[in-house]
Amino acid sequence: MIAVVILNWNGREMLQAYLPAVVKDAAAMGGERVTVYVADNASTDGSLEMLRREFPGVRRIELDRNYGFAEGYNRALAEVEAEYVVLLNSDVLVTPEWLLPLQAYMDTHPDVAACQPKIHSLRRPGWFEYAGAAGGFVDRYGYPFCRGRIMGVTEEDRGQYDTPCTIFWATGAALFVRLEAYRRVGGLDGRFFAHMEEIDLCWRFRARGMGVACVPSSCVNHWGGATLKRENPHKTFLNFRNNLLMLYKNLPDDELRPVMRVRALLDYVAALKYFLTGDWANGRAVIRARRDYRRLRPSFLPSRCENLQKSMEREIPERTRFSILWQFYFKGKKHYHDLRLLS
Repeated sequence: MIAVVILNWNGREMLQAYLPAVVKDAAAMGGERVTVYVADNASTDGSLEMLRREFPGVRRIELDRNYGFAEGYNRALAEVEAEYVVLLNSDVLVTPEWLLPLQAYMDTHPDVAACQPKIHSLRRPGWFEYAGAAGGFVDRYGYPFCRGRIMGVTEEDRGQYDTPCTIFWATGAALFVRLEAYRRVGGLDGRFFAHMEEIDLCWRFRARGMGVACVPSSCVNHWGGATLKRENPHKTFLNFRNNLLMLYKNLPDDELRPVMRVRALLDYVAALKYFLTGDWANGRAVIRARRDYRRLRPSFLPSRCENLQKSMEREIPERTRFSILWQFYFKGKKHYHDLRLLS
């Protein structure tokens, strides 16, 4: 059984636009096989009233306040029982039978904890979408990139990444995951609120010997940036802070100090770049993120100890040894296929 869970916060228009395709495909697969849920983070835009009126067959999980993406899903999935769950953004347009290849892959790969479809952009049809593309990786210093997207450069999908692939992280926009594995590793880290939480989750999967994959025979279309635009200072703050917390939680002891020293330098360079271009709000967001990371770090020590104790994989191949910033800005490698021969 598959549970498709859409987390909503004031996304009534997105639900009206994209939920019908999810419901239609679930019905085509059979009501007993797929159940669609909308978990609502205490919306104030009439989302619940609309769901009751226009989608009476969709199950509702009504949360008492906005818990953010991470804790919102933890609380929603606590009320769901299924073999597989799909964490699906409300701004995703699914394609017919999109779930079948994902389920088939998971059924035949019992060591894989999570997978994702190929993610196309609704804003630019036929091109990969920024948040996930054809599967995610991270570099030595925690910077994420994807097959089909490096930094801000996305590629046109010409079938170049149509082979199933083991990846480091699967996008939270359409994350197909074994519910038992999700619960076993503790789910998403609610303290992140939003951003980087799916990469942190997948790091735990990979470190504990479970696989993560992209299954490109399944494809969905993502609008992207529906909640916070890419250059929103609050999003900048969450991305920088949560990335540092993720590194602290998961890096091996011998890597923690050297990686964090380099990251401090890179973060201040990023802040300086914002300041020099007149973007004071985002520059301050980076500085504030580092300050909040230092404040929160002691409370994350138990999580770090648990992760290191349970880790089975000292070297995760999909976490590259090179710096993606160096390869992108200094070596001119703008596409994933340019990186394949690097170790």
